[in-house]
Amino acid sequence: MKIKIGLGYDIHRLVEGRKLILGGVEIPWQKGLLGHSDADVLLHAISDALLGAIGEKSIGDFFPDNVPETKNISSIKILQYVVDLIYQRGWTISNIDAVLIVEQPKLSPFIERIRNKISQIAGVAIEDVNVKAKTNEGMGMIGNGEAIAALANVLIMSQ
Repeated sequence: MKIKIGLGYDIHRLVEGRKLILGGVEIPWQKGLLGHSDADVLLHAISDALLGAIGEKSIGDFFPDNVPETKNISSIKILQYVVDLIYQRGWTISNIDAVLIVEQPKLSPFIERIRNKISQIAGVAIEDVNVKAKTNEGMGMIGNGEAIAALANVLIMSQ
C-alpha cells in the first residue's frame, strides 16, 4: 500500500450581501465570502489538499475564475469533482484534518454539521474528518473581521 499527503490553503474577503458558506453549511452572519464561486474557503482548502496529494494543480486550474460556467458554483460540486478524481486515480481518502481561521462568527455550534457534510461529500466516516476553528487573536485581515482562511491536510491511500 502507498500513502500520500496533501496540504491546502485558501482565504477570501468577507463582504456584505453574500451568504457565508463554510464546509458546505450556510452559517447565519451579516457578511459572506467574496469569490467567483460560493467562496467556501474550507472546501477549497480540502479540494486543493486532495489535488496536491495526487500531484495535480490547484482548483483554479479545474474551475477557473474567468469562465462564466463556474460563476457562483457550489464548492460542494468542486469537492465532489475532486473526490471523484481521487477515486478514479485508484486512491481512497483516509482522513481530512482542517482548520478554519476566523474571528467572527463563532463556529462551535456548526462544527458537527460541517464535519458531517464533508464526510458525506468525501465518502468517509465522520470520525475521519476533523475540523477546528481558531481565531487570529485580533491580528491582520482575519483578526479585523475582513477575511476567513482555511488550512487542510489530507491522507490518501492506494486502493
